[in-house]
Amino acid sequence: MDEDFRSLADRTRDESGGSGAYRRLIRTDDREALADVLVQHGQPLWAREIAAFRLGCAGDRRAFEALVLLLNHRDPERCVSASYALARLGDPRTSRAAAALATNGLRTAYALHPVRLLTELRAPESVPALITTLQRLLAPDEPHWRVALACVEGLGHLGDARARPVLTAARDHPRLATAAGEALASIPGA
Repeated sequence: MDEDFRSLADRTRDESGGSGAYRRLIRTDDREALADVLVQHGQPLWAREIAAFRLGCAGDRRAFEALVLLLNHRDPERCVSASYALARLGDPRTSRAAAALATNGLRTAYALHPVRLLTELRAPESVPALITTLQRLLAPDEPHWRVALACVEGLGHLGDARARPVLTAARDHPRLATAAGEALASIPGA
């Protein structure tokens, strides 16, 4: 059992009270049983999360919608597990969904994990979405500096020259200055 699955298992065991349903979902290798949890009415969130995580990590695209909903959840631990599974799912829709979540100005408080996922995916949507998100977060008194920092770090990791102007602007922000300088240094020809 890898560390991410162990973390999910421990957290959802507490949520489920260690029920028989929890034990079955954690142990089963039956993808059909896991997929059924995603479409059955009345399933608790912890059960849907286990099923989506396990299916996503197995590359089963039936988990996509549930994982995207979890990626946008207010509970950061659910976002982390969804991001992990989405990165392994291999669904071409993942990068578009992560970009939509990252750039949604009404959901900025929940954009940290979509931003990190975009960096990991290295998809065509990654750099434009990170630039758009960071530009919006450079406004004075913007409270979501951690999301802005993740954008700066992601753009540095991706090393795309299109990010040079927004990273240059980010150097003027005290919380972003060091990371923005490092990100600029990682861009070829900078």
